[in-house]
Amino acid sequence: MIRIRTGRVLRIISSVAQVDEVTVAVDGREERAVNYSRLTGPVHPGDEVILNTTAVHKKLGTGGTHFIMANINCRRRDAAVHGHIMKARYTPSQVKVLAVEEAEHPANSLYRDTAFLDGIPVVVAELHSMIAPVAAAVHKMSGGRARLVYLMTDGGALPLPLSRLAAELKAKGLLAATVTCGHAFGGDFEAVNVYSGLLAAKGVAGADIIVAAMGPGITGTGSQFGFTGLEQGDVVNAVHVLGGRPVAVPRISFADPRERHHGLSHHTRTALGLVALAPCTIPLPVMEPDRAQLVRRQLTAGGLAERHELVEVDGGPALEALHEYGIRVTTMGRSVEQDREFFLAAGAAGIYAAGLYASRRPAASVQPGVD
Repeated sequence: MIRIRTGRVLRIISSVAQVDEVTVAVDGREERAVNYSRLTGPVHPGDEVILNTTAVHKKLGTGGTHFIMANINCRRRDAAVHGHIMKARYTPSQVKVLAVEEAEHPANSLYRDTAFLDGIPVVVAELHSMIAPVAAAVHKMSGGRARLVYLMTDGGALPLPLSRLAAELKAKGLLAATVTCGHAFGGDFEAVNVYSGLLAAKGVAGADIIVAAMGPGITGTGSQFGFTGLEQGDVVNAVHVLGGRPVAVPRISFADPRERHHGLSHHTRTALGLVALAPCTIPLPVMEPDRAQLVRRQLTAGGLAERHELVEVDGGPALEALHEYGIRVTTMGRSVEQDREFFLAAGAAGIYAAGLYASRRPAASVQPGVD
């Protein structure tokens, strides 16, 4: 299951947010590798390391790099004293964290005082790249007043520091804080599951709006239910149970060459048409008439038009905000210019959520599970 090789660190390319990108000599070649210094300690040129080379050997896109499993020159490393929750449990890489649910966490009282979401908008996205136009739209439309918190699920990459996008959005003030839930780790706050992660985002991180999405990377098989983005429907359900306002980002593309992702992706049709048992709002971006009509037909055929609220929103301001804030983002290697509708859809969701934030009355309260 794991292809293991030993190698030698040649040089450090970059070190950002406890993630080192390095070059290593392995199997007679010079190749790139990633080291999580929080897990394996720092690395230096000349260090002998043990590498997981599986993804590169299989030529995979997801996780397609070598990962340093251990640094032989770093033979002893201690974990922090506090915290008892393990993530990536029962694996050689299990990580101990101090979760907000634990009594010893400094903000545990804030978490325990948060019983539900009180009607705040939660933008539920499938792909990690969607968080950029959502964040840019929220910041632009709210004048920077809305506190946006990113809840990273474990459907993609588990270590949040791997996301340069999240780090950039936070550095530029578009994300106020991050929460990692499930087996994802490395956020400003750790939570055990999506439900407690949502509550932590509101009660501990102080979110006015939450954007929930997996980390970089998604697993798909070309089958109806065999993809990790299916979790979008589960998160919609969780937001509804906790009394939030779920706003789902539809995955729309006219640049993806795969028929199953043309127009409205089959991922959205399955996650929101079958898995999401609770109603949500699906903002649709303004598109060319023929493209808009196709997406509407797909929504109707999949039962989404009947089960959820569809609203049309001009997502253009979100793309303008991305440019204004100097954020370059891609999806499946395609830029905003190459896959415009994809990013317009995410931006439309962010704009709609910002509108909900602006219109909320301070005294408004939504009870769990009640529309």
